[in-house]
This record gives sequence, structure tokens and C-alpha cells, in this order.
Amino acid sequence: MVQGRWKDLAVVADEYVAVRTRARRPGRSLWWLAVLGPGVMVMLADTDAGSVITAAQSGAHWGYSLLLPQLLLIPILFAIQEITVRLGIVTRRGHGALIRERFGLGWALLSGTALFVACVGAIVTEFSGIGGVGELYGLPRVLTVGCAVVLLLGITLTGTYRSAERVGIALGALELLFIPAALLVHPQGGSVMSGMTTMPLGNHDYMFLLAANVGAVIMPWMVFFQQGAVVDKGLRRTDLVVSRWDTLLGSVVTQIIMGAVVIASAAAFATRGAHASLDTVGSIAHALAPFLGWDGARLLFGLGLVGASFVAALVVSLAGAWGVSEVFGWRHSLNDPVPHARKFYWLYTVAVAGGAALVLATPNLVNLAVDVEVLNAMLLPIVLGFLLVLEATALPWADRMHGWHRLLVWCSAGLVCGLSVYTFAATFLGL
Repeated sequence: MVQGRWKDLAVVADEYVAVRTRARRPGRSLWWLAVLGPGVMVMLADTDAGSVITAAQSGAHWGYSLLLPQLLLIPILFAIQEITVRLGIVTRRGHGALIRERFGLGWALLSGTALFVACVGAIVTEFSGIGGVGELYGLPRVLTVGCAVVLLLGITLTGTYRSAERVGIALGALELLFIPAALLVHPQGGSVMSGMTTMPLGNHDYMFLLAANVGAVIMPWMVFFQQGAVVDKGLRRTDLVVSRWDTLLGSVVTQIIMGAVVIASAAAFATRGAHASLDTVGSIAHALAPFLGWDGARLLFGLGLVGASFVAALVVSLAGAWGVSEVFGWRHSLNDPVPHARKFYWLYTVAVAGGAALVLATPNLVNLAVDVEVLNAMLLPIVLGFLLVLEATALPWADRMHGWHRLLVWCSAGLVCGLSVYTFAATFLGL
């Protein structure tokens, strides 16, 4: 055992020397840019239509009381997604493939089923977001959702992983428009600080929405996507440090965006009294209109939500296709032409087209969004359980967490799972 650990340490030392050597080369900046991407993309997708609506509902119903949890979730989000980076780069396997190798087909099917359920709900939510924004401009859902479907299929069926990543990040960057929207509603600093220190943890409704926010930040499909993405992108051990910075950057950006939505909604609804509610995407835009003007509200909120919905639809559908393909051992790389990975591309196409069809029957985006995030929270114990066990067994000893690092991550995961159990009990048992 000791001898094996020394061998692992020797490998890590060699990799460290390789990183330092590569960092001194003239193309260091280009290397960083080449490695960055999976972490930022999955985090932009994390702030999807459901997350934005959940954050807006949080601000409308509880003011700034749910702002602090958004910031506290940054290290937890980073810690969980950083594990997927190490698993993908070190083992060169996707998440579904690792579960099948380590635990067998039965457990892999369980994990794949949880992923499928989460992806179905998420895809419907993303297309609902796109359709809802189109309706702000008087466009029928069938037109806006149809255009999104064509673009999504065109990106994946004709390109590579790198081209899909570039398009996803470019469109996902539209989410940054939520930040000026939050500033333009002129939130009062004193009210923000006072609200952040007020967390009615004894209130059932508050705890339910808190759990929904946890589900909106840490989603099952994120684990499958980022692990599959670093494999499909061909990242190596020498890219591990930059990949961690990529994940950290994405974690901070996505939670700043979530916080901006909470602030904008809380400030906009403050004049309507506490515990206001949302009914449609349009109701959020109308709440912002007195501060931004109707055109400004449609532009900032609409483009931000379209960017969030589109990058999430791309990531979620890819995560679902990757995960199921890994479970069954099918070829599943975006770098493969369609004839070489037919089953993978069929899965992706069915997920996109099926989500578009279901969204036409979705009457209330807000209720759907919150319900989907609660569903994500309930599935987290399964996903996080597999993730932590794989980290402790599939990686070499030197690449695993140890000491305080492991204790903090396991405790954070336990806290998240505890909120998930609470959500299940509150939703289905009436506790």
C-alpha cells in the first residue's frame, strides 16, 4: 500500500514538472484559453431558465433573505464540480462509464434513470424560457422554440465539441445582462445587508424555497456533463490546474448572476409588499419595467433568459445523451461523425425534439421551474453518493481528497442531501 502511494506521488511530481515546464512556454496564454471552457460552460448552464425563475421567485417572495445562501453555495458548487474534473481527466472515463465499471450495469441504470428524469424536466424548462421570452415580443412559441431546435441540432450534428463549446459560452454570456438589470433597479444597500442577515429557517415555505435554490445550483446533469466534456475535449493531467481555475471562475460567475436576479426581483417587488408571487415570465419583465422601461426590461431580462435557456438546453441534452450512451457502452463523442455514433446522436436529437414538443403543453413556467429545481434537489443524494464513492475508489491515492479537504466536502454534501430529504418530506409527506 505504501509503495503504491509513493508511486502515485511520483506520478504527481512528474505531472507538476510538466505543468511548470509547459507554463514557461511562449504560448502559455493560448494554452490557458484552450483549456478553459467546460467549467465556464456548465456553470453558465447552471444558471438556466429554472434557476433564474427560482431566484426571481425567491426575491419576490422573501426579499433579500435568500441572497446569502447564493454566496454560501459557491464553495460547495466548486468542490463538487472539481471532483468531476479530476475523475474525468485522471480516469479518461465519463461518469456513467465509471459507475458501470465500478458498480455494474444495474447501478449504472439507476444513475442513468435519475439523470434522464432530471434532463427531461430541465429541457422542458429551457424551451419554456425561450418560448416565454418570445411571447414578450408577440412571437408564437412554436416559432421561437422551433428556431432553437434547429440551431441546437445544427451545432451538434455538424460541428465538434470545441465548436459547440464556443457557441454555448458566447450565447450563455448574455446572462451577464442580469447584472446591469440588478443595478438599474437601484437596490438600497441597507435593505440588502439587513435582508441577508434575516433567514427564517423555521418557516416551512422559506425552507422549501431554500431547498429549491439548492436544487437550482447543484444539478445532477452538471456532474455528467463536465466529466464527459473534459474527456471529449481531450484534457490531460497537465491541464488539471487550469481546469480547476475554469471551474472556480464559473462557480463565482454563476452565483453572482443568481444573486443579481434575486436583488433585481426583490427591489422590483418591494413596492408591492412582502410575499409577492410570480405567474409568468412576463410578470417578471413587467415588475422591472418601472425601473428599466418596458423595452429595457424586455431587452435585458429577455436576452439574459434566452442566453441562459439556450446554453442550458445544449448542456442538458448533451449530458443526457452522454450519460445514457456511457451506461450502454455506445460511442458518444461530438468529435465523431454522425455515422460512427448514430445512437448517441439519435438520443441527443430525441431529447431536443421531445423537450420542444412537451413545452407546448406547459401552461405555467414559474410553477414548473420551481418544481424542477425541487426534483433536482431530491435526486442529489443519488448523484452525490456515486460521485463521492467514485472519488474515493476510482482515483489513485494521491489524486483523492484527504484530511480536512475530504471532511469539509463530505459534510457539505451531507448538508445538501439533508436539504434534499427535507424537500421530499415537505413535498410528499406534508411535514
